[in-house]
Amino acid sequence: MRRISGRAAIRRAVEGVAVAPSVTGNSVHQHLRFFQAAPFSTNSNNSSARSHRLSFNRIAGDQSDRASVHLITGAMLFSVVAATAVEDVHAKETVQSEFRPNDVVLYQYEACPFCNKVKAFLDYYDIPYKVEEVNPISKKEIKWSDYQKVPILTVDGEQMVDSSVIIDKLAEKIPSDSSIGSAIDDGEEKKWRGWVDNHLVHILSPNIYRSSSEALESFDYITSHGNFSFTERITAKYAGAAAMYFVSKKLKKKYNITDERAALYEAAETWVDALKGRDFLGGAKPNLADLAVYGVLRPIRYLKSGRDMVEHTRIGDWYSRMENAVGESSRIQA
Repeated sequence: MRRISGRAAIRRAVEGVAVAPSVTGNSVHQHLRFFQAAPFSTNSNNSSARSHRLSFNRIAGDQSDRASVHLITGAMLFSVVAATAVEDVHAKETVQSEFRPNDVVLYQYEACPFCNKVKAFLDYYDIPYKVEEVNPISKKEIKWSDYQKVPILTVDGEQMVDSSVIIDKLAEKIPSDSSIGSAIDDGEEKKWRGWVDNHLVHILSPNIYRSSSEALESFDYITSHGNFSFTERITAKYAGAAAMYFVSKKLKKKYNITDERAALYEAAETWVDALKGRDFLGGAKPNLADLAVYGVLRPIRYLKSGRDMVEHTRIGDWYSRMENAVGESSRIQA
């Protein structure tokens, strides 16, 4: 595996992207089709899978100015260590050219955590991919498909759907000697991947839309980065934020959440405990469970809820290692 310097790690750590998600039940989804600007599509075969929403804010830092780095990263527990220690960290894996697909296109909502799961895999394995941002209202970009959710991934013309299934199919194409290393059995990895889809995502929406200010923060990204017309953009920013603020209260009740932040902190600590002192759940390198947790949390990392999570739990060090391991995006810019 290639290595990068601690200085490069600092740059990657502060060049983060933040997104705010939400999780909605089917009944809520039916009444809020317009606000699919921020959806999560679980695309899972599990009957408990639901549709979700989120938003995104970007924070960039200047590695040459350590004072600026400290201010930008704020409560990140790992920031001081990263800024003062120069050490080797894991770089992303690469797929041999003969096994690399020629044409990969991801149909997505930029803010969708399940789309981010797929992107985390593609980025980690440095597989170039193009992105088609789907208009959440017309969905004209995916009219060709019978599957009217995201993510949809086409690989050399083959359509793949359901984020977990997509990742499984992609992993099968990678030779065993280049596959994600794992220090645990397949059953344990599968357990934590299921935990992400069926538990972790349900905690996010009540946190992201906990207050009116946090709801507006979430929809601020949707209005500027989603595939909207001008009228849709203006409507979504304010009406969407207001609607999701109230929806989040219903979701708290639906998923028996008493305290949003406490539930988020507990989930973060549960994940850290699962690591059992290892750098990653997979051991020396991330496995599919690591990438799933990272992909889902990446959208919220630099929003208030994500900053609070890192400040009040032990997850910051693992998240920093994942940022370094996944590395820069492999997206092909149009």
